[in-house]
Amino acid sequence: MLLLLPPSETKRDGGDPDRALDLGALAFPALTPQRKAAIAALRRLSRTQGAAMAALRLGPTLGHEVERNRELLRAPVMPALDRFDGVLYDALDAPGLDRAARAFAGEHVVIASALFGLLGALDPVPAYRLSPDSRLPGLPLVRHWAGPAAAALAERAGEDLVVDLRSEAYAELGPAPAGSWFVRVVAEDGSGRRRALNHFNKHGKGELVRRMLDAGVDHPDMDSLLGWARGAGVRLEPGAPGELDLVVERRAP
Repeated sequence: MLLLLPPSETKRDGGDPDRALDLGALAFPALTPQRKAAIAALRRLSRTQGAAMAALRLGPTLGHEVERNRELLRAPVMPALDRFDGVLYDALDAPGLDRAARAFAGEHVVIASALFGLLGALDPVPAYRLSPDSRLPGLPLVRHWAGPAAAALAERAGEDLVVDLRSEAYAELGPAPAGSWFVRVVAEDGSGRRRALNHFNKHGKGELVRRMLDAGVDHPDMDSLLGWARGAGVRLEPGAPGELDLVVERRAP
């Protein structure tokens, strides 16, 4: 089983001060040439503060994100699962995972990245800022990543069950293999009609992934996953073709 997660635009500070980015330590080594090109383009852009803030779509209070990009080759690193934060990762709560759950994540979780293409959950990475809609001069991100990342995913997945929890923007940077399942988070009204959620989308996905990591079951197929979900009280159900509906309760923000 392979779980595909989006990253977060915001990143936690800190990391191991004695280690810096080593592309050879990352999963999916076939993507190293594309990673080098993306890093070089981002660092060139980040030499000019104003141009970088415009291209990265940063507001006036986020100038420090450009400095992060300038320093990313020298900055401390930490596992990707810990580096990313935001709603999904807050709900997943990586610091609270026990050793077995972290090991399971290392084997079964892949995180999308506009800078690195794909990352293993435990890959050591620095803080950086780059989004799917960022404009890297001379390097259109979808064209740069889609083919190589899709090929790397297909090779890694093989015949495994693939559950895609990425946003559509990140899915475009590396389309999932045929036969994968795309998760949508929905809520039901009193008549049973379902509506896709926005704010609660990431939280619901984070909670689902946390429960799957804690359970530590390598589901061989969709019947196994849906059977586990029923037993665990998780409303994960077939939706449109190739999709799963994660049915959650709406909560106050």
